[in-house]
Amino acid sequence: MRRLADLRGSIEPWTAARARATELLELTDLAIEEGDESVAADVRADAETLAGRVDELEFELMLGGDYDDHNAILAVHAGAGGTESQDWAEMLLRMFLRWAERRGFSAEVLSLTPGEEAGIKSATVEIDGRYAYGYLRSERGVHRLVRLSPFDSAHARHTSFALVEVMPAIENEIEVQINPDDLRVDVFNASGHGGQNVQKNATAIRITHLPTGKVVTCQNERSQHRNRESAMKVLRAWLLEQELERQVAERAQLKGEHVAAGWGNQIRSYVLHPYKLVKDLRSGYETSDPAAVLEGDLDPLMRAFLRWDIGNSGGAAA
Repeated sequence: MRRLADLRGSIEPWTAARARATELLELTDLAIEEGDESVAADVRADAETLAGRVDELEFELMLGGDYDDHNAILAVHAGAGGTESQDWAEMLLRMFLRWAERRGFSAEVLSLTPGEEAGIKSATVEIDGRYAYGYLRSERGVHRLVRLSPFDSAHARHTSFALVEVMPAIENEIEVQINPDDLRVDVFNASGHGGQNVQKNATAIRITHLPTGKVVTCQNERSQHRNRESAMKVLRAWLLEQELERQVAERAQLKGEHVAAGWGNQIRSYVLHPYKLVKDLRSGYETSDPAAVLEGDLDPLMRAFLRWDIGNSGGAAA
């Protein structure tokens, strides 16, 4: 039933677009017969709107990977550089939350570790919406910021780095099997800024996956059970992403191609000084309006990446 609902969700927008096109053609014939310029102007405006909608639907056809239509779990980690990088990580987190809001997606912060003076050390967010993972997988990698530092009394130019991880959210353990014996679960009091306890009861959960050393923490819910569920969802998503990367690397190796380290590459630069530029180093797409990008206007960058990705992978989903 879920598969059927997904297919209907894919087909119905095309059916609606076809019906609207038929209506506009009929109105066009009517306007020609009656010589009514006002109807012609309305039809022209509606046709432009419909063309934009069809472009968007055609683009969604590129999102055909196994998990592209899933919700996404996104994590932001500050790089080396202390307060500068922690502030940059918080700027990126805000950017992704604004992007989700623009698209009408829901976003829930599952965990957040604040920085010592400003910004964040890390944060994990679940973003729910059709094709959330398909779009957001363009964002995984290292993001670089160049700006005049607001934390430097000399206002010197600084370069900061932050790592973004993106994983498909999966609702059950069919795709990833986790042995309970491979887990160490710690329970502790949730903490806020400055390290103060925000709850008297121990409800925060830290799960360590012993075979990989991956540690997942969740402390935003008041219920220990809910925090454990959220932490397990993040862990399953991370393990699935590792398996997907392994499969991609194996395919590339069989082809004799060089496989770059996916998590260590700088994928995009955001320059706020001495000039203004955002440039994606993979697709080559660039814009001179970093303020708009940091406010969540990411769709042009994401679409440019996905077209580049399809062109370089022969249509295979990452």
